[in-house]
Amino acid sequence: MTAPRIVHLMRHGEPDGAGRMIGHGDPPATPAGIAACIAAAASLTPVAIVASDLARAHACANAIGGPHGLAAGRDARWRELNFGDWDGRHPRDLDPDALARFWADPDGAPPPGGERWSALVERVGAAIPALVDGTLVVTHAGAIRAALAVSCGFDARQTWTFALPYAGIVTLRLWPDTPPVAQIVRLA
Repeated sequence: MTAPRIVHLMRHGEPDGAGRMIGHGDPPATPAGIAACIAAAASLTPVAIVASDLARAHACANAIGGPHGLAAGRDARWRELNFGDWDGRHPRDLDPDALARFWADPDGAPPPGGERWSALVERVGAAIPALVDGTLVVTHAGAIRAALAVSCGFDARQTWTFALPYAGIVTLRLWPDTPPVAQIVRLA
């Protein structure tokens, strides 16, 4: 049996417009958000850094990688869920019934013009096998939840049973099964 890999999944730092439905829109991470990511990653020694191709994640990843001499690679598969017509809008400004249907069934009731949960899970699941032992992925809350769905077998509702704050880190021990099987080692 092949040895497991350790992979760290970090949510990017707080962006401009925090509290809104920010999917494929790309507001920058705030300076405080980038600093929080640097502080949260201080105990890590990544051998590789991968980030979503969105600037709010990539800027945080490069700030973390600089002291380690690592440039962050970009991988669009680690993007946040596409919120379509809801992108950039505050939840209080959306149709409450449509929003409730989305939270209850993100695959059956995606945002108008947006992405289904299963599409996010599929693309994140395709990105996981490429991660080497010691990789730090700087990404988004939805992508981290999708990674947990793929590797831990959580359903969409189970992925919402814990908070994923900005600059939060989930560390997984991944076994190379198909699909990958994981154990949550750290949630900070």
